[in-house]
Amino acid sequence: MTSNSEQRIVVTGLGATTPVGGNVTETWEAVLAGTSGVSLMTFPWVETYQLPVKIAATIKQAPVDVMARVEVRRLDPCGQYALIAAREAWADAATPEVEPERLGVVIGTGIGGVHTLLDQWDTLKEKGVRRIFPLAVPMLIVNGPAAAVSIELGARAGAHAPVSACSSGAEAIGFALEMIRSGRADVVVAGGTEAAMHPMPIAGFTAMQALSTRNDEPERASRPYDTGRDGFVLGEGAAVIVLETEAHAKARGARIYAEIAGVGISSDAYHIAAPDPEGAGAARAMRDAVRAAGLSPSDIVHINAHATSTPVGDVAESKAIRRAFGDEADHMPVSATKSMTGHLLGAAGALETVFTILAVHHRLAPATINLDRFDPAISLDVITGENRKMPAGDIAALNNSFGFGGHNLALTIRSV
Repeated sequence: MTSNSEQRIVVTGLGATTPVGGNVTETWEAVLAGTSGVSLMTFPWVETYQLPVKIAATIKQAPVDVMARVEVRRLDPCGQYALIAAREAWADAATPEVEPERLGVVIGTGIGGVHTLLDQWDTLKEKGVRRIFPLAVPMLIVNGPAAAVSIELGARAGAHAPVSACSSGAEAIGFALEMIRSGRADVVVAGGTEAAMHPMPIAGFTAMQALSTRNDEPERASRPYDTGRDGFVLGEGAAVIVLETEAHAKARGARIYAEIAGVGISSDAYHIAAPDPEGAGAARAMRDAVRAAGLSPSDIVHINAHATSTPVGDVAESKAIRRAFGDEADHMPVSATKSMTGHLLGAAGALETVFTILAVHHRLAPATINLDRFDPAISLDVITGENRKMPAGDIAALNNSFGFGGHNLALTIRSV
């Protein structure tokens, strides 16, 4: 096994299915257009359980429209979304020819197959043990999406499923980076998936007072940095990228979007749900991601922030960015794309990595929507109104992903 520690690791394929688009192109165009994916939920259980939260960012394209019905039946929605995104990413990378033993998969999720778990529990209670679906366990386990993608692609270098709440998708990409650098794989398909549109998770988040209750204005409910923000909007979907060494990509004539240049990981050890209000751990993850890329703070020209639209979280991240970059933060444009997609939990970090890759690739950072009254406690250059053009030349951007339990993940994306 030969180390790739000195090699640049680049992105050659992108895939996604999201609340604003059935693929990457649709999703990116919707984000650049400032389109909200949030709407009133139409599930009958919203009224059955009298949920106070009636809005969400549900998946735009139904899996049954792009998958065989037998596949839909044999996979939990989180597995369905992962497979859809992985197929797009693999095709976008021009289906690399790689030995199965040199191909890896890393698909993170925060919750896993919650639909299957809870629906099968209802089946057991109401209809008995003989009516439990034989594939219930493979569908509900957290590594199910990673397994499904590895089977689809014949990947035998390893199939992994990191779980770190809302930073799971970004951590999967960081894990993939290390798989290639260590020499264990030449190509890795990595990302995140989540499908938690079920009354129990929504009721649980509601009990925490984590979700927005702006039911009368769904499209305006996710409003990072605004003084009127009252919680995040639950989203669902998946995003996947294809990673390989630059030499491997060039040898096969692949198109290269950007480089994943550095990863920074830390933990707050502060609270099971709330972030460290001073952002010390998050700042350390950002600094480490920049340092790992061999860059300095002044080299970062854009940040795609975690920015969930929670009163405490947005302020903590602002402090963390200030702590990490000091005065450099004054001219570091920030995007908060959850204002359009909602919060995809375990898939959020992967989707926002895709947005950061595309921002660097196209030299265009998306504007944040629904920011009417800027919170004076936030000290950042947040992009609003028009999308922001990035400079020419060699540039780098950062994607932040933070999760319940104090998980902090930052990825440095560099132009090629």
